[in-house]
Amino acid sequence: MTKHRNDLVLEGNEIKARIHAEQIKHRGYVHTDWVRFTVHRRNAPLPSEELLFPLPEFTSSHYHVSDYARLSMCMDDGKPERRHEVRLANALREMSDSDQMAGAQAFEMAKDVASILGADFTVDPEVRKGKDFYRHRLDILRKGHPVGWVGFLSTSAGSRGDAQSQTLHVNLEGMACTFAQSGWRDTLADYIDQHRGLLTRIDLAVDFFDGIAGGMERFRDEYKSGLMDHLGQRPGHRLDGTWDCDDVAINKGRSFYLGNRASGKLTNIYEKGLQLYGPESSSQWTRFELRYGNQKRLLPTDMLRRPADFFAGASDWHAAILREHGAQALPEPIPCEARLPVQTIEAEVERNARWFIRTAGASACLAIKYLDEKTMFTLLDDESRIPGRLRKFSMAEVKAAYLDVFKRISTKGRAEPAFA
Repeated sequence: MTKHRNDLVLEGNEIKARIHAEQIKHRGYVHTDWVRFTVHRRNAPLPSEELLFPLPEFTSSHYHVSDYARLSMCMDDGKPERRHEVRLANALREMSDSDQMAGAQAFEMAKDVASILGADFTVDPEVRKGKDFYRHRLDILRKGHPVGWVGFLSTSAGSRGDAQSQTLHVNLEGMACTFAQSGWRDTLADYIDQHRGLLTRIDLAVDFFDGIAGGMERFRDEYKSGLMDHLGQRPGHRLDGTWDCDDVAINKGRSFYLGNRASGKLTNIYEKGLQLYGPESSSQWTRFELRYGNQKRLLPTDMLRRPADFFAGASDWHAAILREHGAQALPEPIPCEARLPVQTIEAEVERNARWFIRTAGASACLAIKYLDEKTMFTLLDDESRIPGRLRKFSMAEVKAAYLDVFKRISTKGRAEPAFA
């Protein structure tokens, strides 16, 4: 059903107000508009006992249908999350034991992410059909409307399907990112690091609410003149919309695409105002949306912490657009292909170092303080105890990267020690 024009205006105004407030409060000229990440189930949060082993009086099989009103009254203790857990527990009872565990972990992760996003976000306890080759999903809601989901278990068999079934995948759409509470990006980045997750997609957007000098026509000229070239190469491009029509009344919005999804770096320049307010609008709102995927790159979680640096790092042209907006950034490119092995070592070491600082610090202090020297060095000299994700690298490679990474994340203040 097509939205009424008044609904489009109200929704557009609300989105614009949120993004504008973020720019003013945090000088955040680059808005994070989409986030996806994957976590291996061995690193995912463990579900509660109540969810895995619900008391008999709180399971649907214990009640006749006429008793559901009484059951609801028993659960209605002012805690809607309790009712959600009961509903989910009943749904999970229909699955095998191994599938139940995956679903329960997905629910815990969905609750964690909803909490990071803010008080307006909840988890739908109904297990729905999955997406993107995940068999099931749990929706994350904002005021009752889906704005994200957590997928679990695979739709396919075989080794690839088995591997996917060992993961949970979180997808946060634009509305989730736009209406999340202040500070959510840093908290989510820390959460992904804590659970050793992998960022698989992130969209970084720059909004010119009053339009940009030269309008949309400018970008065809800049492309042809080579201003959008990167590292001596001219990326592919595509035009969508009514570019060569002078009738403004039928203009439903134009888009200029730079790059492609297959390479994992795609920029879409489009008339956001027309998208939100409709073709009758005279809005000049123009958005630059940079989508990064993990097809050929390892995406660092610092993209959530410092989105402007990574937007500027996409190319000299992206950096120039950001300067035109009045933003300051230290361009940080994300290399691909040739430098990927080195980047992978650094990323794996950084993930391990962050986990140590935030999670294992307090326990490490106890071990250092109370273990005798012989026992301590026995633990330290046992190379088989190296974390599994680092075993694919030589000790020399790990040693070369570890100290530099540890110093860097400590001096940047990206992690607060857990030495309490």
